[in-house]
Amino acid sequence: MKIAIVGVCASGKTTLVAGLRAAGYDAYNVAQEHSCIHNFWAKRQPDLVVMIDATMPAIRKRRQVFWDESRLVTQHKRLADARAHADLYIQTDSLTVKQVRDKVIAFIEAKEAGKSA
Repeated sequence: MKIAIVGVCASGKTTLVAGLRAAGYDAYNVAQEHSCIHNFWAKRQPDLVVMIDATMPAIRKRRQVFWDESRLVTQHKRLADARAHADLYIQTDSLTVKQVRDKVIAFIEAKEAGKSA
């Protein structure tokens, strides 16, 4: 199963991809937030699209950024198509790295269990 991870800058995409790969999943990061191509997320035909998100206060806690809310708004606009097609959306502000990864894995396992039922 190919898992595309999309989201705003500093939402935790790279960390989530690493965690999912370590758990044996074929996950990859889509830099959709930098692209004006609305369906860029679909290029590799993922089986599952996960969108993760964060607010400016959470982003600033995670790393030093030199941009403001207007750039976040732009990223959300660029991600609108991905969000509309996402199988799972996670707001990461109050979650740990492990909690985000575990939510995705639980979703995958539930989806796979539904297929075999």
